[in-house]
Amino acid sequence: MPSLERSQWYDLTRDMNWTFTYVDEKDVFPEELSNSYGVAAEDWWTWDEPYKVTYTEYVHNQFGKDSSVYAVNAVIGRSKIFESLDPGWKSAILAHYGAIAVPEYSAGIGESRMGRFGRAAAWRNMAMYGTLDETRHGQIQTYFPYGLLAKEPRADWAHKALHTNEWGALAARSLFDDMFTANDAVSTAIQLTFTFETGFTNLQFLGMAADAMRVGDVDFGSLISSIQTDEARHSQQGEPTVKILIEQGHKDVAQKLVDHMFWRSWKVFALLTGLSMDYYTPLEHRAHSFKEFMSEFIVKQFLEQFRDFGLEKPWYWDEYFLPELDWLHHAYHLGVYNWRPTVWWNPDAGVSPEERDYLEQKYPGWNENFGRHWDVMGDNIRAGKPEATLPETLPMVCNMCHIPICTPAGFNAGKLDSPLPQTLIHEGRQYNFCSVPCRWIFEEAPDRFKGHTSLIDRFLGGEIQPPDLGGALAYMGLSPEECGQDATNYEWAAEAYVPGKTLAGTDK
Repeated sequence: MPSLERSQWYDLTRDMNWTFTYVDEKDVFPEELSNSYGVAAEDWWTWDEPYKVTYTEYVHNQFGKDSSVYAVNAVIGRSKIFESLDPGWKSAILAHYGAIAVPEYSAGIGESRMGRFGRAAAWRNMAMYGTLDETRHGQIQTYFPYGLLAKEPRADWAHKALHTNEWGALAARSLFDDMFTANDAVSTAIQLTFTFETGFTNLQFLGMAADAMRVGDVDFGSLISSIQTDEARHSQQGEPTVKILIEQGHKDVAQKLVDHMFWRSWKVFALLTGLSMDYYTPLEHRAHSFKEFMSEFIVKQFLEQFRDFGLEKPWYWDEYFLPELDWLHHAYHLGVYNWRPTVWWNPDAGVSPEERDYLEQKYPGWNENFGRHWDVMGDNIRAGKPEATLPETLPMVCNMCHIPICTPAGFNAGKLDSPLPQTLIHEGRQYNFCSVPCRWIFEEAPDRFKGHTSLIDRFLGGEIQPPDLGGALAYMGLSPEECGQDATNYEWAAEAYVPGKTLAGTDK
Protein backbone atom coordinates (compact mmCIF):
# COMPACT_ATOMS: atom_id res chain seq x y z
CA MET A 1 0.00 0.00 0.00
CA PRO A 2 1.62 3.29 -1.04
CA SER A 3 2.18 5.85 1.71
CA LEU A 4 0.96 9.40 1.26
CA GLU A 5 3.24 12.39 1.40
CA ARG A 6 3.03 14.25 4.71
CA SER A 7 1.58 17.32 2.98
CA GLN A 8 -1.33 15.27 1.65
CA TRP A 9 -2.75 14.25 5.01
CA TYR A 10 -1.27 16.40 7.79
CA ASP A 11 -3.66 19.35 7.72
CA LEU A 12 -6.68 17.05 7.53
CA THR A 13 -5.68 15.04 10.59
CA ARG A 14 -4.57 17.96 12.78
CA ASP A 15 -7.49 20.31 12.17
CA MET A 16 -10.80 18.42 12.05
CA ASN A 17 -13.35 20.87 13.46
CA TRP A 18 -17.09 20.34 13.21
CA THR A 19 -20.41 21.79 14.30
CA PHE A 20 -22.24 19.85 17.02
CA THR A 21 -25.77 18.66 16.28
CA TYR A 22 -26.58 16.10 18.98
CA VAL A 23 -25.35 18.17 21.94
CA ASP A 24 -25.08 21.84 22.79
CA GLU A 25 -21.70 23.47 22.42
CA LYS A 26 -21.85 24.70 26.04
CA ASP A 27 -22.04 21.09 27.17
CA VAL A 28 -18.99 20.13 25.12
CA PHE A 29 -17.08 23.27 26.08
CA PRO A 30 -18.35 24.45 29.49
CA GLU A 31 -17.33 28.03 30.20
CA GLU A 32 -15.62 27.12 33.48
CA LEU A 33 -13.08 25.00 31.61
CA SER A 34 -13.23 26.45 28.11
CA ASN A 35 -14.13 30.12 28.36
CA SER A 36 -14.64 31.45 24.83
CA TYR A 37 -14.48 35.09 26.00
CA GLY A 38 -17.20 35.92 23.49
CA VAL A 39 -15.42 34.57 20.40
CA ALA A 40 -17.59 32.44 18.10
CA ALA A 41 -16.68 28.77 17.56
CA GLU A 42 -15.94 29.23 13.86
CA ASP A 43 -13.53 32.05 14.63
CA TRP A 44 -11.59 29.82 17.01
CA TRP A 45 -11.16 27.36 14.14
CA THR A 46 -8.68 29.77 12.52
CA TRP A 47 -6.24 28.88 15.31
CA ASP A 48 -2.96 27.88 13.64
CA GLU A 49 0.15 26.78 15.49
CA PRO A 50 3.53 28.02 14.19
CA TYR A 51 5.32 24.74 14.98
CA LYS A 52 3.84 21.65 13.35
CA VAL A 53 4.82 18.06 14.16
CA THR A 54 3.41 14.59 13.60
CA TYR A 55 3.24 11.95 16.29
CA THR A 56 5.87 9.84 14.51
CA GLU A 57 8.22 12.81 14.35
CA TYR A 58 7.51 13.67 17.96
CA VAL A 59 8.32 10.17 19.24
CA HIS A 60 11.48 10.01 17.15
CA ASN A 61 12.73 13.35 18.47
CA GLN A 62 11.87 12.62 22.10
CA PHE A 63 13.46 9.19 21.98
CA GLY A 64 16.67 10.73 20.72
CA LYS A 65 16.70 13.38 23.43
CA ASP A 66 15.97 10.91 26.21
CA SER A 67 18.62 8.49 24.98
CA SER A 68 21.20 11.27 25.02
CA VAL A 69 20.38 12.90 28.35
CA TYR A 70 19.93 9.65 30.31
CA ALA A 71 23.23 8.37 28.89
CA VAL A 72 24.98 11.48 30.20
CA ASN A 73 23.29 11.04 33.58
CA ALA A 74 24.40 7.39 33.81
CA VAL A 75 28.02 8.32 33.16
CA ILE A 76 28.08 11.41 35.41
CA GLY A 77 26.35 9.50 38.20
CA ARG A 78 29.39 7.23 38.52
CA SER A 79 31.80 10.16 38.70
CA LYS A 80 32.80 12.66 41.37
CA ILE A 81 31.61 15.68 39.39
CA PHE A 82 28.76 16.57 41.75
CA GLU A 83 31.02 16.50 44.79
CA SER A 84 33.43 18.91 43.07
CA LEU A 85 30.80 21.50 42.17
CA ASP A 86 30.81 24.89 43.84
CA PRO A 87 28.60 24.87 47.00
CA GLY A 88 26.60 27.82 45.71
CA TRP A 89 25.83 26.09 42.44
CA LYS A 90 24.67 22.99 44.33
CA SER A 91 22.27 25.25 46.20
CA ALA A 92 21.00 26.68 42.92
CA ILE A 93 20.13 23.28 41.47
CA LEU A 94 18.57 22.02 44.73
CA ALA A 95 16.38 25.13 44.85
CA HIS A 96 15.46 24.61 41.19
CA TYR A 97 14.54 20.96 41.61
CA GLY A 98 12.34 21.62 44.64
CA ALA A 99 10.49 24.54 43.07
CA ILE A 100 10.12 23.20 39.53
CA ALA A 101 10.08 19.38 39.30
CA VAL A 102 6.56 18.65 40.59
CA PRO A 103 5.03 21.81 39.03
CA GLU A 104 6.38 20.65 35.67
CA TYR A 105 4.43 17.43 36.11
CA SER A 106 1.36 19.38 37.25
CA ALA A 107 1.62 21.56 34.15
CA GLY A 108 0.44 18.47 32.30
CA ILE A 109 -2.97 19.18 33.82
CA GLY A 110 -3.05 22.55 32.10
CA GLU A 111 -1.87 21.05 28.82
CA SER A 112 -4.37 18.19 28.96
CA ARG A 113 -7.14 20.67 29.76
CA MET A 114 -6.26 22.53 26.58
CA GLY A 115 -6.06 19.15 24.84
CA ARG A 116 -9.68 18.53 25.75
CA PHE A 117 -11.22 22.01 25.99
CA GLY A 118 -9.15 24.02 23.51
CA ARG A 119 -11.48 25.68 21.04
CA ALA A 120 -9.81 24.35 17.87
CA ALA A 121 -8.77 20.85 16.82
CA ALA A 122 -5.27 22.04 15.85
CA TRP A 123 -4.88 23.53 19.30
CA ARG A 124 -6.05 20.36 21.02
CA ASN A 125 -3.62 18.37 18.90
CA MET A 126 -0.73 20.63 19.88
CA ALA A 127 -1.70 20.54 23.55
CA MET A 128 -1.54 16.76 23.69
CA TYR A 129 2.12 16.95 22.73
CA GLY A 130 2.46 19.50 25.51
CA THR A 131 0.88 17.04 27.93
CA LEU A 132 3.48 14.43 27.00
CA ASP A 133 6.21 17.08 27.31
CA GLU A 134 5.23 18.11 30.82
CA THR A 135 4.90 14.52 31.97
CA ARG A 136 8.42 13.93 30.70
CA HIS A 137 9.73 17.08 32.41
CA GLY A 138 8.30 16.04 35.75
CA GLN A 139 9.69 12.54 35.45
CA ILE A 140 13.18 13.52 34.37
CA GLN A 141 13.50 16.26 37.00
CA THR A 142 12.61 13.84 39.77
CA TYR A 143 14.75 11.02 38.36
CA PHE A 144 17.96 13.07 38.18
CA PRO A 145 17.88 14.33 41.80
CA TYR A 146 16.88 10.82 42.92
CA GLY A 147 20.30 9.73 41.67
CA LEU A 148 21.89 12.34 43.93
CA LEU A 149 20.36 11.11 47.18
CA ALA A 150 23.46 9.22 48.26
CA LYS A 151 25.50 12.39 47.79
CA GLU A 152 22.93 14.99 48.87
CA PRO A 153 19.90 13.73 50.84
CA ARG A 154 18.07 17.04 50.40
CA ALA A 155 17.75 16.27 46.71
CA ASP A 156 14.64 14.45 47.98
CA TRP A 157 12.97 17.88 48.07
CA ALA A 158 12.60 17.67 44.29
CA HIS A 159 9.61 15.48 45.06
CA LYS A 160 8.90 16.57 48.61
CA ALA A 161 8.83 20.37 48.42
CA LEU A 162 5.45 20.92 46.75
CA HIS A 163 3.86 18.45 49.18
CA THR A 164 4.87 20.52 52.21
CA ASN A 165 3.87 23.85 53.74
CA GLU A 166 7.37 25.31 53.38
CA TRP A 167 6.93 29.00 52.55
CA GLY A 168 8.64 28.86 49.14
CA ALA A 169 6.59 25.79 48.24
CA LEU A 170 3.40 27.64 49.22
CA ALA A 171 4.37 30.52 46.93
CA ALA A 172 5.15 28.18 44.03
CA ARG A 173 1.99 26.13 44.54
CA SER A 174 -0.17 29.25 44.66
CA LEU A 175 1.33 30.52 41.41
CA PHE A 176 1.05 27.26 39.51
CA ASP A 177 -2.45 26.43 40.75
CA ASP A 178 -3.55 29.87 39.60
CA MET A 179 -1.84 29.39 36.25
CA PHE A 180 -2.92 25.95 35.11
CA THR A 181 -4.62 23.61 37.56
CA ALA A 182 -7.43 26.09 38.35
CA ASN A 183 -7.69 27.82 34.99
CA ASP A 184 -9.73 27.62 31.80
CA ALA A 185 -8.10 26.55 28.51
CA VAL A 186 -7.87 30.00 26.91
CA SER A 187 -6.38 31.61 30.01
CA THR A 188 -3.93 28.74 30.39
CA ALA A 189 -2.71 29.15 26.81
CA ILE A 190 -2.02 32.84 27.38
CA GLN A 191 -0.77 32.69 30.96
CA LEU A 192 1.18 29.41 30.96
CA THR A 193 2.46 28.97 27.43
CA PHE A 194 2.79 32.60 26.29
CA THR A 195 3.54 34.58 29.45
CA PHE A 196 5.31 32.09 31.69
CA GLU A 197 7.00 29.70 29.28
CA THR A 198 7.82 32.02 26.39
CA GLY A 199 8.64 34.94 28.64
CA PHE A 200 10.36 33.28 31.57
CA THR A 201 11.15 29.55 31.72
CA ASN A 202 12.19 29.15 28.09
CA LEU A 203 14.74 31.94 28.54
CA GLN A 204 15.70 30.82 32.04
CA PHE A 205 16.49 27.31 30.86
CA LEU A 206 18.70 28.69 28.09
CA GLY A 207 20.63 30.74 30.63
CA MET A 208 20.82 27.99 33.23
CA ALA A 209 22.03 25.43 30.69
CA ALA A 210 24.85 27.77 29.65
CA ASP A 211 25.74 28.52 33.28
CA ALA A 212 25.74 24.81 34.11
CA MET A 213 28.21 24.05 31.37
CA ARG A 214 30.46 26.90 32.48
CA VAL A 215 30.62 25.63 36.07
CA GLY A 216 31.20 22.04 34.90
CA ASP A 217 27.77 20.61 35.74
CA VAL A 218 27.34 18.64 32.52
CA ASP A 219 24.53 16.55 34.00
CA PHE A 220 22.26 19.48 34.87
CA GLY A 221 23.21 21.33 31.69
CA SER A 222 22.16 18.45 29.45
CA LEU A 223 18.93 18.02 31.44
CA ILE A 224 17.91 21.66 31.15
CA SER A 225 18.82 21.83 27.45
CA SER A 226 16.67 18.77 26.80
CA ILE A 227 13.70 20.38 28.53
CA GLN A 228 14.16 23.76 26.86
CA THR A 229 13.74 22.32 23.37
CA ASP A 230 10.30 21.04 24.41
CA GLU A 231 9.38 24.38 25.98
CA ALA A 232 10.30 26.21 22.78
CA ARG A 233 7.74 24.15 20.88
CA HIS A 234 4.68 23.90 23.07
CA SER A 235 5.08 27.42 24.49
CA GLN A 236 3.88 28.68 21.11
CA GLN A 237 0.27 27.77 21.85
CA GLY A 238 -0.23 31.18 23.38
CA GLU A 239 0.61 33.16 20.25
CA PRO A 240 -2.35 32.11 18.06
CA THR A 241 -4.68 32.32 21.07
CA VAL A 242 -3.67 35.93 21.70
CA LYS A 243 -4.02 36.75 18.00
CA ILE A 244 -7.59 35.43 17.80
CA LEU A 245 -8.70 37.35 20.89
CA ILE A 246 -7.26 40.58 19.47
CA GLU A 247 -8.66 40.01 15.97
CA GLN A 248 -12.12 39.45 17.46
CA GLY A 249 -12.03 42.65 19.47
CA HIS A 250 -11.00 41.23 22.83
CA LYS A 251 -7.58 42.80 23.24
CA ASP A 252 -8.54 43.86 26.76
CA VAL A 253 -9.01 40.21 27.77
CA ALA A 254 -5.63 39.14 26.45
CA GLN A 255 -3.94 42.20 27.95
CA LYS A 256 -5.35 41.59 31.41
CA LEU A 257 -4.43 37.89 31.36
CA VAL A 258 -0.84 38.76 30.41
CA ASP A 259 -0.58 41.60 32.93
CA HIS A 260 -1.84 39.36 35.71
CA MET A 261 0.46 36.42 35.11
CA PHE A 262 3.57 38.35 34.11
CA TRP A 263 3.65 39.99 37.53
CA ARG A 264 3.00 36.78 39.44
CA SER A 265 5.67 34.96 37.41
CA TRP A 266 8.15 37.79 37.90
CA LYS A 267 7.94 37.48 41.68
CA VAL A 268 8.86 33.79 41.75
CA PHE A 269 11.40 34.29 38.95
CA ALA A 270 13.17 37.02 40.94
CA LEU A 271 13.30 34.73 43.96
CA LEU A 272 14.55 31.62 42.21
CA THR A 273 16.62 32.87 39.28
CA GLY A 274 17.74 36.20 40.72
CA LEU A 275 19.46 34.50 43.65
CA SER A 276 20.98 31.82 41.46
CA MET A 277 22.48 34.21 38.92
CA ASP A 278 23.81 36.99 41.16
CA TYR A 279 24.75 35.05 44.31
CA TYR A 280 24.90 31.28 43.87
CA THR A 281 26.76 31.05 40.54
CA PRO A 282 30.55 31.27 41.07
CA LEU A 283 31.80 34.76 40.28
CA GLU A 284 34.19 33.64 37.54
CA HIS A 285 31.33 31.95 35.69
CA ARG A 286 28.82 34.83 35.72
CA ALA A 287 28.41 35.81 32.08
CA HIS A 288 25.98 38.58 33.03
CA SER A 289 24.11 39.91 36.01
CA PHE A 290 20.46 39.09 36.64
CA LYS A 291 19.47 42.63 35.68
CA GLU A 292 21.44 42.39 32.43
CA PHE A 293 19.74 39.08 31.66
CA MET A 294 16.30 40.51 32.37
CA SER A 295 17.01 43.68 30.39
CA GLU A 296 18.05 41.75 27.28
CA PHE A 297 15.65 38.82 27.24
CA ILE A 298 12.57 40.19 29.02
CA VAL A 299 12.58 43.97 28.85
CA LYS A 300 13.75 44.01 25.23
CA GLN A 301 12.83 40.77 23.45
CA PHE A 302 9.64 39.78 25.24
CA LEU A 303 8.35 43.34 25.15
CA GLU A 304 8.85 43.28 21.39
CA GLN A 305 6.60 40.21 21.25
CA PHE A 306 3.90 42.11 23.14
CA ARG A 307 3.97 44.81 20.52
CA ASP A 308 4.18 42.41 17.58
CA PHE A 309 0.86 40.89 18.66
CA GLY A 310 -0.76 44.26 19.27
CA LEU A 311 -0.51 44.19 23.06
CA GLU A 312 0.77 47.00 25.21
CA LYS A 313 3.39 46.66 27.90
CA PRO A 314 1.75 45.94 31.28
CA TRP A 315 0.42 49.06 33.00
CA TYR A 316 2.87 48.65 35.90
CA TRP A 317 5.95 48.21 33.67
CA ASP A 318 7.70 51.56 34.11
CA GLU A 319 6.53 52.48 37.60
CA TYR A 320 6.85 49.14 39.40
CA PHE A 321 8.51 46.41 37.32
CA LEU A 322 11.61 48.17 35.98
CA PRO A 323 12.57 49.68 39.37
CA GLU A 324 12.36 46.24 41.01
CA LEU A 325 15.15 44.99 38.71
CA ASP A 326 17.52 47.08 40.82
CA TRP A 327 16.56 45.88 44.28
CA LEU A 328 13.96 43.13 44.65
CA HIS A 329 16.09 39.99 44.27
CA HIS A 330 18.79 41.53 46.47
CA ALA A 331 16.17 41.97 49.20
CA TYR A 332 14.92 38.43 48.65
CA HIS A 333 18.46 37.10 48.92
CA LEU A 334 19.11 38.96 52.15
CA GLY A 335 15.87 37.59 53.57
CA VAL A 336 16.46 34.01 52.43
CA TYR A 337 19.94 34.06 53.91
CA ASN A 338 18.73 35.47 57.22
CA TRP A 339 15.88 32.95 57.34
CA ARG A 340 18.05 30.17 55.90
CA PRO A 341 16.70 27.49 58.28
CA THR A 342 13.34 27.85 56.50
CA VAL A 343 14.59 26.64 53.09
CA TRP A 344 15.72 23.19 51.89
CA TRP A 345 19.01 24.32 50.37
CA ASN A 346 22.14 25.95 51.83
CA PRO A 347 22.06 29.63 50.82
CA ASP A 348 25.37 30.95 49.57
CA ALA A 349 25.88 34.48 50.86
CA GLY A 350 27.79 35.36 47.71
CA VAL A 351 29.20 38.51 49.30
CA SER A 352 32.92 37.91 49.52
CA PRO A 353 34.95 41.11 48.92
CA GLU A 354 35.34 40.22 45.24
CA GLU A 355 31.65 39.47 44.87
CA ARG A 356 30.65 42.69 46.62
CA ASP A 357 32.73 44.73 44.22
CA TYR A 358 31.05 42.89 41.35
CA LEU A 359 27.59 43.64 42.77
CA GLU A 360 28.45 47.29 43.31
CA GLN A 361 29.69 47.50 39.74
CA LYS A 362 26.51 45.92 38.31
CA TYR A 363 24.14 47.64 40.75
CA PRO A 364 25.56 51.05 41.74
CA GLY A 365 24.56 51.76 45.33
CA TRP A 366 24.40 48.08 46.31
CA ASN A 367 26.88 48.53 49.16
CA GLU A 368 24.92 51.40 50.63
CA ASN A 369 21.52 49.74 50.23
CA PHE A 370 22.37 46.12 51.03
CA GLY A 371 26.06 45.79 51.85
CA ARG A 372 25.66 47.51 55.20
CA HIS A 373 23.38 44.70 56.36
CA TRP A 374 26.02 42.16 55.35
CA ASP A 375 28.61 44.24 57.22
CA VAL A 376 26.67 43.71 60.45
CA MET A 377 26.32 39.98 59.83
CA GLY A 378 30.00 39.70 58.96
CA ASP A 379 30.95 41.48 62.18
CA ASN A 380 28.81 39.07 64.20
CA ILE A 381 30.33 36.03 62.51
CA ARG A 382 33.89 37.23 63.05
CA ALA A 383 32.98 37.92 66.67
CA GLY A 384 31.96 34.28 67.06
CA LYS A 385 28.24 35.04 67.19
CA PRO A 386 26.73 33.39 64.08
CA GLU A 387 23.49 32.90 66.01
CA ALA A 388 23.01 36.67 65.75
CA THR A 389 22.56 36.22 61.99
CA LEU A 390 19.62 33.85 62.44
CA PRO A 391 15.92 34.74 62.78
CA GLU A 392 13.89 34.77 65.96
CA THR A 393 10.46 35.11 64.35
CA LEU A 394 8.81 35.13 60.91
CA PRO A 395 8.41 37.94 58.36
CA MET A 396 5.18 39.38 56.99
CA VAL A 397 4.09 37.57 53.83
CA CYS A 398 2.18 38.90 50.81
CA ASN A 399 -1.36 37.53 50.50
CA MET A 400 -0.99 37.29 46.72
CA CYS A 401 2.50 36.06 45.81
CA HIS A 402 3.08 34.54 49.29
CA ILE A 403 6.68 35.77 49.33
CA PRO A 404 7.90 37.83 52.32
CA ILE A 405 7.17 41.53 51.98
CA CYS A 406 10.35 43.53 51.32
CA THR A 407 8.97 47.06 50.97
CA PRO A 408 11.44 48.57 53.52
CA ALA A 409 14.32 47.48 51.27
CA GLY A 410 12.70 49.09 48.23
CA PHE A 411 12.06 52.25 50.21
CA ASN A 412 15.65 52.41 51.50
CA ALA A 413 16.89 51.92 47.92
CA GLY A 414 14.85 54.95 46.84
CA LYS A 415 12.51 52.88 44.64
CA LEU A 416 9.32 53.07 46.73
CA ASP A 417 7.54 56.02 48.30
CA SER A 418 6.79 54.19 51.54
CA PRO A 419 8.23 51.24 53.49
CA LEU A 420 4.71 50.12 54.42
CA PRO A 421 2.96 47.23 52.64
CA GLN A 422 -0.16 47.67 50.56
CA THR A 423 -3.31 46.72 52.45
CA LEU A 424 -6.92 45.99 51.57
CA ILE A 425 -9.98 45.31 53.71
CA HIS A 426 -12.20 42.80 51.94
CA GLU A 427 -15.31 41.34 53.58
CA GLY A 428 -14.01 42.36 56.99
CA ARG A 429 -10.56 40.83 56.63
CA GLN A 430 -7.31 42.72 56.09
CA TYR A 431 -5.06 41.47 53.31
CA ASN A 432 -1.42 42.57 53.06
CA PHE A 433 0.44 42.89 49.76
CA CYS A 434 4.05 43.46 48.77
CA SER A 435 3.18 45.76 45.88
CA VAL A 436 0.47 47.70 44.09
CA PRO A 437 0.27 45.10 41.24
CA CYS A 438 -0.21 42.24 43.73
CA ARG A 439 -3.09 44.15 45.31
CA TRP A 440 -4.50 44.92 41.84
CA ILE A 441 -4.52 41.22 40.89
CA PHE A 442 -6.50 40.44 44.06
CA GLU A 443 -8.96 43.28 43.47
CA GLU A 444 -9.58 42.15 39.89
CA ALA A 445 -10.78 38.71 41.04
CA PRO A 446 -11.34 38.68 44.82
CA ASP A 447 -13.55 35.57 44.71
CA ARG A 448 -10.62 33.69 43.19
CA PHE A 449 -8.14 34.61 45.92
CA LYS A 450 -10.02 35.53 49.07
CA GLY A 451 -9.95 33.21 52.06
CA HIS A 452 -6.55 31.71 51.38
CA THR A 453 -4.34 31.93 54.45
CA SER A 454 -0.66 32.69 54.18
CA LEU A 455 1.90 30.99 56.37
CA ILE A 456 1.82 33.98 58.74
CA ASP A 457 -2.00 33.96 58.82
CA ARG A 458 -1.79 30.34 59.93
CA PHE A 459 0.86 31.17 62.51
CA LEU A 460 -1.14 34.03 64.01
CA GLY A 461 -4.34 31.96 63.84
CA GLY A 462 -2.89 29.27 66.09
CA GLU A 463 -2.67 26.61 63.40
CA ILE A 464 1.08 26.27 63.94
CA GLN A 465 2.09 24.81 67.28
CA PRO A 466 4.15 25.56 69.23
CA PRO A 467 3.87 29.18 68.11
CA ASP A 468 7.57 29.78 67.63
CA LEU A 469 10.21 29.33 64.95
CA GLY A 470 10.73 25.68 65.85
CA GLY A 471 7.03 24.99 65.48
CA ALA A 472 6.99 26.81 62.15
CA LEU A 473 9.93 24.76 60.84
CA ALA A 474 8.19 21.53 61.82
CA TYR A 475 4.97 22.75 60.15
CA MET A 476 6.96 23.44 57.00
CA GLY A 477 8.27 19.87 56.99
CA LEU A 478 11.88 20.80 57.69
CA SER A 479 13.77 18.50 60.02
CA PRO A 480 16.92 19.89 61.70
CA GLU A 481 19.06 18.00 59.17
CA GLU A 482 17.17 19.58 56.25
CA CYS A 483 17.22 23.20 57.42
CA GLY A 484 19.43 25.43 55.32
CA GLN A 485 22.85 26.48 56.56
CA ASP A 486 25.56 28.76 55.20
CA ALA A 487 26.79 27.05 52.03
CA THR A 488 30.48 27.82 52.59
CA ASN A 489 30.72 27.71 56.39
CA TYR A 490 30.97 31.52 56.49
CA GLU A 491 34.03 31.82 54.26
CA TRP A 492 32.59 35.05 52.88
CA ALA A 493 33.03 36.73 56.29
CA ALA A 494 36.68 35.80 56.80
CA GLU A 495 37.71 39.43 56.43
CA ALA A 496 35.92 42.74 56.66
CA TYR A 497 35.00 44.35 53.37
CA VAL A 498 36.99 47.33 52.11
CA PRO A 499 35.22 49.01 49.15
CA GLY A 500 37.13 48.75 45.88
CA LYS A 501 40.12 46.93 47.32
CA THR A 502 39.74 43.77 45.23
CA LEU A 503 39.26 45.71 41.98
CA ALA A 504 42.33 47.92 42.36
CA GLY A 505 44.79 47.26 39.56
CA THR A 506 42.58 44.70 37.83
CA ASP A 507 40.52 44.69 34.67
CA LYS A 508 37.32 43.59 36.44
